[in-house]
Amino acid sequence: MKIALRVLLGYFLIVALAALLLGNVFVQQVKPGVRQAMEDTLADTANVLAELATDDLLAGRIADGAFARRVQAMARRDLDARIWGQAKRHASYRVTVTDARGIVVFDSAGRDIGRDNSRWNDVYRTLRGQYGARSTRDDPADEASTVMYVAAPIYAADGAIAGVLTVSKPNRSIQPFIERSQRTILHWGWVLLGSALLVGGLAAWWLSRQLAALRRYADAVARGERAQLPDAAGEFADLGRALESMRRQLEGKQYVEQYVHALTHELKSPLAAIRGAAELLEGPLPETDRARFVASIGAQSRRMAGLVDRMLALAALEHREALDAPVPVDLAALAGGALEDAASRAAARGVALRLHAAPGLPPLAGDAFLLRQLLANLIDNAIDFSPPGATVDVRAEAGPDGLVLAVDDAGPGIPAFALARVFERFYSLPRPDGGTRGSGLGLNFAAEIAKLHGGRVALANRDGGGTRARAVFPAG
Repeated sequence: MKIALRVLLGYFLIVALAALLLGNVFVQQVKPGVRQAMEDTLADTANVLAELATDDLLAGRIADGAFARRVQAMARRDLDARIWGQAKRHASYRVTVTDARGIVVFDSAGRDIGRDNSRWNDVYRTLRGQYGARSTRDDPADEASTVMYVAAPIYAADGAIAGVLTVSKPNRSIQPFIERSQRTILHWGWVLLGSALLVGGLAAWWLSRQLAALRRYADAVARGERAQLPDAAGEFADLGRALESMRRQLEGKQYVEQYVHALTHELKSPLAAIRGAAELLEGPLPETDRARFVASIGAQSRRMAGLVDRMLALAALEHREALDAPVPVDLAALAGGALEDAASRAAARGVALRLHAAPGLPPLAGDAFLLRQLLANLIDNAIDFSPPGATVDVRAEAGPDGLVLAVDDAGPGIPAFALARVFERFYSLPRPDGGTRGSGLGLNFAAEIAKLHGGRVALANRDGGGTRARAVFPAG
């Protein structure tokens, strides 16, 4: 399982558990919270009404006095109110008054006159000087039929409790408000959960993207490819820089070791030739032999200097990860310039040069100097392997896989055993005329330039004889 998916699942689990816990707490607390608020209101109302009912109860006219008329008038009022979207037309209070024995002497609903309520918790506790309240179902089988009762004492002049006034209110009257609050909490809970999951998904996507870029970079480095450090942010940028630093240090160490081994191996042959010639020159020699050995020393020293120069140029090229400032390069003009540079060398070997440039070629974004060196190496190689009187054809064209620079020669072709090794560093085939082998760096140099431009170089034998070298670059 990918780390981003694991992070997302872990985040989702945490958010879901938190949402479930908080949602359950909030939803479960709405109902008792609203009922507690209602009980507080009923306690205030009961005590206010108890004071208003005192005179009528003590005078024995609680059932038909002014208090009774006002309470009954309250029940007939049309409130015509909208409370948080809920219509309210009539008061939902019920008021009962008991005497000091707990017998109902007034009921605003007119149902329980004469009933003994002394056993009910609201009346029982209040008659004993305590706070009295209860919640009882009107229908024992219906949980929604509960009614809340809150009582307040009615005091006589001597401070004794002369009766109890109870205010009751059905809990179903506040149920719409409870349900509305629960719906609101659930709605915003889902919104918050969705937002949290969206944020978590984006964070997981960003994390996956950063890690994937660094992984692709590490894989490319492991394959030995020229890779550029991806853009990253925060700790990922620090990790990327650490990887890049580690790569540079490891590559630098390996690079030096490889180059030292390769260079010492390649310098052995010219050094041996120089040493041998120098030893012979120490003794008496005919002038012609002396001149020949001196010329050999000069040729071998020039060979070593050229080898070192090419090695330095190749090292600088291989350490470049990308082009610094690519510019549009006209391939036809570049090929024409490369042919002009090679014209004198081709003429000295009796080889003709010919340019085939397709009209309307789009420019290639790259480094004109390096591209010209690439083509020059391919042309020099073709001249070396072409017999006198042959023609080297240079083509600049657009192919199905991109822009192409091709060089065709009429030489003997590449032996089958050498096809897989021609781009190896220091690998070189003998020239057809028996001349000195090349340094074995030209084709390797050309391949590195093509790679830097996002392209590739390939050599293949032509059907009609000779070799075709093709450098292909992505168009656009």
